[in-house]
Amino acid sequence: MNYRPLAARDMPQSPVYFVSTEDTPGYHPANHTGTLNRRLISPETVGARHLEVLHGTIEKGKGALPHAHPGIEQVCYVLEGRAIAEVGGQSKELGPGDCCYFPPDTMHVFTVVSDEPAKILVIYSPPYEESPERVVRPA
Repeated sequence: MNYRPLAARDMPQSPVYFVSTEDTPGYHPANHTGTLNRRLISPETVGARHLEVLHGTIEKGKGALPHAHPGIEQVCYVLEGRAIAEVGGQSKELGPGDCCYFPPDTMHVFTVVSDEPAKILVIYSPPYEESPERVVRPA
């Protein structure tokens, strides 16, 4: 992430404003299948306090299982591929250029339906940070 050589650790660090997907380590989020996320904008990467931006790559037939985020708004913007988003009793197939909104405390599902993996930009406010207390799953 923001690695600094040992000699540079005692020197003041300039703020980080630019983040590359290729330079950001990936992780497999809880409650998702076939998903590799990269946390681009967050408290850890740039010091963001009120939002978090992730880049996700999701395989065909995989995605987010039913869950909700207490007190956290979420937006998914489709960059590539196609997926079905379900929220609040509504369902819609999304493609490149489409986005969806998941209100706080509202169960939602996101499943890729295209043959190729979908690439998604995910925005949380406030930051989710993969914190277990910030997610609720059905009983």
